[in-house]
Amino acid sequence: MVLENVPVADFILELGKLGKWIQAVGLLVILWIIIQSITLFFNRRRRLAIYSMKKDLKRIEEKVDKISRKINKK
Repeated sequence: MVLENVPVADFILELGKLGKWIQAVGLLVILWIIIQSITLFFNRRRRLAIYSMKKDLKRIEEKVDKISRKINKK
């Protein structure tokens, strides 16, 4: 086995270095999740605003159509 020739102190030191790398990667993943959550929140607000504008535009189009039909009947 490979671990038989390695001193325990060196093994623990290498294991600690590996732990630091895993911690750093975990921190990056958590930061990425936070940023994505914030982006998702703001995109949702924008999407809702667009849907609201779409409803208003449809209502205005209906009013314009109604007025144009009145004008065309005369």
